[in-house]
Amino acid sequence: MRSHMRSHMNRRIAVAVVAAAMLAVVTSACSSSTKSRTGHGTAVDGTAGDGTALIGTFALTAGECGGAAPTGTYFRMITPGGTIENGKFFDNPDSTCSDKSITVEKPGSDGGLVTGSFQPNPAKPFDSFGNALSTNILTPGSFTAIKFGISTNQRDPQTNRTVKPPTIYLKNGKLTGQITAWSAAWNNLYFNQGSPKPDGSKPGLTSPVTGTYDQTTHHFVLTWASQVVGGPFNGFTGYWHLEGTFQAA
Repeated sequence: MRSHMRSHMNRRIAVAVVAAAMLAVVTSACSSSTKSRTGHGTAVDGTAGDGTALIGTFALTAGECGGAAPTGTYFRMITPGGTIENGKFFDNPDSTCSDKSITVEKPGSDGGLVTGSFQPNPAKPFDSFGNALSTNILTPGSFTAIKFGISTNQRDPQTNRTVKPPTIYLKNGKLTGQITAWSAAWNNLYFNQGSPKPDGSKPGLTSPVTGTYDQTTHHFVLTWASQVVGGPFNGFTGYWHLEGTFQAA
């Protein structure tokens, strides 16, 4: 009888040990899975590799086009079938440059692009002529006789998708990040000009946000391209060149 009881108890102990071992394995697997899903140890928001988040204002230097190549902050539009390097580029008749494909920009009331938060459209985004009234990031400039403005919104005005605020990361003097919320307003219309797009895609010539940063002078250059999806400029691509001095929050 005692032998039978000892045998029964040993079996119960063995079962408990096996169950505990299986629980440890499952817990470990779940922990690893959670780390993978949350991006543990990696930069978030689709950035390339680890880096230090630069939270603050990327204060913009006004664009100039007097030299051999434009400097500061400017914008170009690439026609369908063209390339970022060689165009063909769309000419803006209102450009102050001899090369009408270059539209230079001036910083807005916030001084430039703010990371880690949004700079949304005003309650009234357009005037009665379709000119954009968003002035925080850039001073609205004329594009084919109508002023366009730039904003970043939690809900993208064109796609109606919820997006994250701009995030820029620094690693070894190089900048990466995402600027999905970058939205252009023009003629009572919205054009998402972010990278990646609000659905995470990079259609056509859309290219990642890249750039350089001098940790001594805080001078930066940020560039990316974003293909227009839908509307009168469907298939065209905006190329953005932001330059200036970073000011930490």
